[in-house]
Amino acid sequence: MKWTVIWIPDVEKELAALWINAPNRVAVTQAADAVDAQLRRDPFANSESRAGQARVMIEFPLAVAYDVSDDDRLIIVWAVWRVS
Repeated sequence: MKWTVIWIPDVEKELAALWINAPNRVAVTQAADAVDAQLRRDPFANSESRAGQARVMIEFPLAVAYDVSDDDRLIIVWAVWRVS
């Protein structure tokens, strides 16, 4: 069963800025696509828990923070940043 993944608008803007300024735009695109696919499949795999329903996932060169709503099978991505 798939999960629904929503990137809040400010995070989408930040991802776009990261892509525009990236030394390797292909890597950023591939990482964002991989994060999205992994979250749709299993938001608990390849991630670490944080307070409450929050989790963090790293897919080089990106990291994302998101909340998981089990009841709704919904993922809200609320932060993205570049890791080196």
